[in-house]
Amino acid sequence: MSIHTGNAARQRVRFARLAESAVERARLTVVPRQRPVAPRTPFVILVAVVLLGGVVLLLMFNTSMQQASFKATRLEQQATLLNAKEQQLRMELDNLRDPQRVSEEAARLGMVPMVTPAFLKLSDGTVLGVPQPATGESRFRIRPLPQQMPDSFKPKPDVVYAPVEDGQTQAESEGTGAPGLLPGRHQARSGERADR
Repeated sequence: MSIHTGNAARQRVRFARLAESAVERARLTVVPRQRPVAPRTPFVILVAVVLLGGVVLLLMFNTSMQQASFKATRLEQQATLLNAKEQQLRMELDNLRDPQRVSEEAARLGMVPMVTPAFLKLSDGTVLGVPQPATGESRFRIRPLPQQMPDSFKPKPDVVYAPVEDGQTQAESEGTGAPGLLPGRHQARSGERADR
């Protein structure tokens, strides 16, 4: 029993020492807090690069938008000019297609219209109508004659006679034969007559 008692005593002492060392190790101590210091230079460089890249991209975008705007304005002006030219060419084409102009040009070249044409019937080959050659007498007027002004639009002037001091008119005193007519002094006033 003494062997067991000696072993037990040794084990107790051993456990006690282990417990004391565990307690000493388990005690909490205040450790000063250390902040991790990150280097600031890479962050500042990154922010500067991002800002500079953003400004450069914004300027490039603004420049490209202005160039696109100038190009659109130039294309709109070109489209307006082409539209005006198209309208002018259409008017010229309509003028060239005018039947009156074509007939005047044909008459200037000596062509005359056919008055009595003949038609060929293709089914049996018969000729319908009596063809006659066109001559210069078969021409007809292309442009109408100008209209005459009606007589109601041509008013007759009113002649005013002026008395002379001695009771005679100047025309009678000069012996022109036109009583009361003053040469070179006609007055076309409606409703005015001189006293006689």
